[in-house]
Amino acid sequence: MRGFREGFKTGIPIGLGYFAVAFSLGIAAASAGLDPFQGFLTSAVMNASAGENAAFIAMKEAVPYLQMALITVVSNIRYVLMSFALSQKIDPQAKMIHRFLLGFFLTDEYFALAVSQEPYCDPFFSYGAISFAAPCWALGTALGILMGNILPARIVSALSVALFGMFLAIIIPPVRTSRPILILIVLSFVSSFLLSRFTSLSQSTVTIVLTILISGLGAILFPVKGGNDET
Repeated sequence: MRGFREGFKTGIPIGLGYFAVAFSLGIAAASAGLDPFQGFLTSAVMNASAGENAAFIAMKEAVPYLQMALITVVSNIRYVLMSFALSQKIDPQAKMIHRFLLGFFLTDEYFALAVSQEPYCDPFFSYGAISFAAPCWALGTALGILMGNILPARIVSALSVALFGMFLAIIIPPVRTSRPILILIVLSFVSSFLLSRFTSLSQSTVTIVLTILISGLGAILFPVKGGNDET
């Protein structure tokens, strides 16, 4: 299984990065009242930092289940588009179980690894990367919760800032090369502050409303033009 071994080696740096991010995510989970096992289970079945963070915020605010489900879907909606793209990189002869597993474990990093392979992605290469990185994600969350329950409140508060640092690391590179993205991000910051400051809406509701409105506005004002006008 050469592909699996190569994927495992590739997944080591990804897993180490996941562990660090998941540790900070565990701090947020601890503030929502989850114990280490619950945090481990959550990260084992949801491979999405933004989606999990939104879910933990919703838990902390004790929002209704329907609203919690909606905010999780909105936060993870980009994976639908990634799944469409990834489906074109899977060998048409591949068994359905491979499509299911690759879709279940889909993250930004796994997606980048899969689509970079030619002519089709090797499922076992992805499984190798996942076999190391996925446990790091779940274990990091559990350890973050455990330490969040032990460490002093000031240190926990300081560590929780690391999760926001991760989000900044995601948005800064595209902002430097795309003016539309810069405009939409600034608009989202300002809108989020105003709604949180001058309305009684919960953080979960604000996230849902702004994600839908600003992404829709971006699609209208800055449409992505296709390369073939006739198509």
